[in-house]
Amino acid sequence: MASSLLTLLDDIATVLDDVALMTKVAARKSAGVLGDDLALNAQQVTGVTADRELPVVWAVAKGSARNKLILVPAALAISAWLPWLVTPLLMAGGLFLCYEGFEKVLHKLLHKAEDDAAKPGRTAALAGTDVDPVVFERDKIRGAVRTDLILSAEIIAITLGTVAGAAFATQVGVLVGISALMTVGVYGLVAGIVKLDDAGLYLSKRASSAAQAIGRGILRVAPWLMKTLAIVGTAAMFLVGGGILTHGVHDVQTWIDDAATGLGALPEVGMVLGAMLPTVINAVVGIVAGGIVVGLIALIRRMRGKPALAH
Repeated sequence: MASSLLTLLDDIATVLDDVALMTKVAARKSAGVLGDDLALNAQQVTGVTADRELPVVWAVAKGSARNKLILVPAALAISAWLPWLVTPLLMAGGLFLCYEGFEKVLHKLLHKAEDDAAKPGRTAALAGTDVDPVVFERDKIRGAVRTDLILSAEIIAITLGTVAGAAFATQVGVLVGISALMTVGVYGLVAGIVKLDDAGLYLSKRASSAAQAIGRGILRVAPWLMKTLAIVGTAAMFLVGGGILTHGVHDVQTWIDDAATGLGALPEVGMVLGAMLPTVINAVVGIVAGGIVVGLIALIRRMRGKPALAH
């Protein structure tokens, strides 16, 4: 009996070790999507009054948890009964990430003046009585939960590809761990980001000159932080999406590995070039793939007599 107990404990320790290792790998692979998830959800609460920011973030976090309760069992079912579907789903998810990234860049380049011109009108409408704050807040939450569903599906798909060959118990542990880490981490950071301006304002009104200086610094940094998150999140979509596409085609991935190894053998700068090559190729593949998908969708919509999508 003692021997059986020790064997059981050893098996549990092995599974936990595998779960921890694969969770780390999956978190690294999905970091780009997490960055975009963080940026998008932080932007979703803009326009909400200060006293309602945290309740809105909490409501979206609960919606995100419900999304995971659907996505994780679905991913486990696919892994158990339709394992051949994992790679096509990953490829489709990679294409979607590239498309989203390219759409964002294209919209920023083509419609920046329109967005800047419309911003004062949107701000005035929110400050007036024409907008029902309850309806506005509900729409914000619904939009954020829909966004979370798409990005969560991407992260679950990436994680499923990481653990596809592992034991079922390990798959369950990694998927649940990533889901919990993603929900708590992302929405905890979102809550902190949206309250940065309040923290800066509070400190700027303190008697201490040091606190005032810190507060003013936070108030200056907060808008730039949001812009940086948006840029990093968009760049990460190309990197992650392109990486998924190149990993999905064995010959392409083999060529990238061989080329990186060859560059790495060069004297002095070889190590740097060898490390940078996969990242550069993934980014280029992501940008090209995103442009192709955006072009195809625009062509199809034009052929059907529909206007172009506004991002």
